[in-house]
Amino acid sequence: MKIGILGTGDVGQALGIGFATLGHDVKMGSRDPDQEKIKAWVNKAGVKASAGTFAEAAAFGELAVLCTIWTGAENAIRLAGPDHLAGKVVIDTTNPLDFSGGIPPKLAIGHTDSAGEQVQRWLPHSQVVKAFNIVGSGHMFKPSFPGGPPDMFICGNDDPAKATVTGLLKTFGWPVIDIGDIECARYLEPLAMVWIRHFFRVNSVNHAFKLLHK
Repeated sequence: MKIGILGTGDVGQALGIGFATLGHDVKMGSRDPDQEKIKAWVNKAGVKASAGTFAEAAAFGELAVLCTIWTGAENAIRLAGPDHLAGKVVIDTTNPLDFSGGIPPKLAIGHTDSAGEQVQRWLPHSQVVKAFNIVGSGHMFKPSFPGGPPDMFICGNDDPAKATVTGLLKTFGWPVIDIGDIECARYLEPLAMVWIRHFFRVNSVNHAFKLLHK
């Protein structure tokens, strides 16, 4: 599959390498594809990886992954061009973090809206699926914990799109739990805050969530 990565931070780089490792063709999109860090990522990710503008990555991908910081998400989508993403599955990994009060951050949106819902409104002709937002980038690909693999919670309005994302997540090593439509991002984004607050308390990224069944 051709994958367009929108964003060049730790999340975009980790997921891009994961997709390339699994044999997908990956194009990382940014405002400036000639950045040294992007060249280094392409070299690290190998022959399956390339770089371009946001619009080029969006047009290239059969599926796209939004990996920007929240304050840059709307502009990245505008630069990518919603028409380039129309009819495509878009994985939304973002969390609406507000750092204006310092660290740790707070949520900029909550209760009656979510980043996932906003992304779906910005991309009305795409199938947005929230995923990968509840774990650190270092454990997104092939997570390994003493208690077994953690669970990835997802949500979105389109069942076939969620089935596609579920299949990809399983190849990444994740059991998947679908919690409902995109409105459920209102719950997954606060769950990410649990991960983030624990990170700041223990200064470690080595934690994740698992739903226990009996």
